[in-house]
Amino acid sequence: MSRMRIIVLAGISVAASTAALVLPAQADTSTRHDATAARCTYPADVLDLTNWKMTLPTGDEEDPTEITQPELATFAAKPWFRVNEGCDAVRFRAAVNGVTTGGSSYPRAELREMTDNGEEEASWSTTEGTHTLVVKEAFWALPNDKPHLVGAQVHGGDDDVTVFRLEGRKLYITDGDDSRHHLVTDDYELGTEFQAKFVAKGGKIAVYYNGERETTISHDGDTNYFKAGAYTQANCGNSDPCDSDNYGEVRISSLKVTHS
Repeated sequence: MSRMRIIVLAGISVAASTAALVLPAQADTSTRHDATAARCTYPADVLDLTNWKMTLPTGDEEDPTEITQPELATFAAKPWFRVNEGCDAVRFRAAVNGVTTGGSSYPRAELREMTDNGEEEASWSTTEGTHTLVVKEAFWALPNDKPHLVGAQVHGGDDDVTVFRLEGRKLYITDGDDSRHHLVTDDYELGTEFQAKFVAKGGKIAVYYNGERETTISHDGDTNYFKAGAYTQANCGNSDPCDSDNYGEVRISSLKVTHS
């Protein structure tokens, strides 16, 4: 399959293979520019990351780097986890040669839901209360050969429950191991922002796209949590070249979780 990638703006390095802290934007004579630069040093300046932790595609084999609070509040990793040039979104990037977790063969730059100001891992039941995630995001780049990428998900225990998954131009909502459970659109264009929403209650998860309910999935479990970011569904075994320039990227401009 042909390589699917948008053009990266000039001046942004994509050759890093390990996490490196992003330095504040260079000073400018414009007061407005200075204020924007200071406000957008870290992803936590754009998104409320109080109850999240970050997994990066870097670190040791099957032991990727994790950043928790309070470090996450003043953390960025170029190019894997950083604010965009307009200070209105956070860029999540995972290359095919990235480090993976022990339970997956695919790399991720992804947030995991936490509680108690980021101190404890979230774990909630689909049969008690109402649990909602609303994400405004855009798929920005896909890996070569296997252009598959996950942008947001409900995870339960050791496996995903339902996710928004892009395969080329086809955007799907999954149901467990059924990766093509529901086709949202077969004509998605990279860079198009949309709202993804999960509402879990009464043993079911309703999944919305731009405010419209697309499907409802039955799921009875009490170890669930939300995830959001770039979970690249390709690796060096099925995507070439095997380097940091071959990646999936998602940009998130809004992220909100509610439990009631």
